[in-house]
Amino acid sequence: MQSEFKTLVLGLGNVIMGDEGVGVHVVRTLEKRKLPADVECLDGGTGGFILLENLQSANRVVMIDAAADGNEIGTVTRTTPRFSSDYPPTLTAHDIGVKDLLDVFYILGGDCEVILYAITIDPKQPISLDLTEEIKKAAEKAVDLITEELNQFAIAGQGRASTEECTIQ
Repeated sequence: MQSEFKTLVLGLGNVIMGDEGVGVHVVRTLEKRKLPADVECLDGGTGGFILLENLQSANRVVMIDAAADGNEIGTVTRTTPRFSSDYPPTLTAHDIGVKDLLDVFYILGGDCEVILYAITIDPKQPISLDLTEEIKKAAEKAVDLITEELNQFAIAGQGRASTEECTIQ
């Protein structure tokens, strides 16, 4: 196990699928911000099992992904899921889904804290490299919320995050 505490911020999504790539857009914006020293940002793209090593080297993982969860388009939801059934429905443009990746992570003994920021999108979109205006606003909101949470972790001395779930519209 590593000697230093590490928070991995992992953005997931396929950027050629428009809003489905919102997690990658969020992490790319976070990379440009001043974040605590223990934070590593990673563009996980459509990732897959290659991301397991990154997950295993972290004490805390903050994931950002698009979801087709029935909420209003542009809703940002923060959860601390532990089992597959705790995850909102995600989209299928990934090589494997977030649920699959984390199931394998936990089966292999992964024990870090996982926080998921899901951004509700309309899954019926044309291919595009750009986010819709509605999802751009949601991505900005997610960036602000995640930055604030990462800074709170640093102030609290890397204490465990709140297990509170919230939905922000």
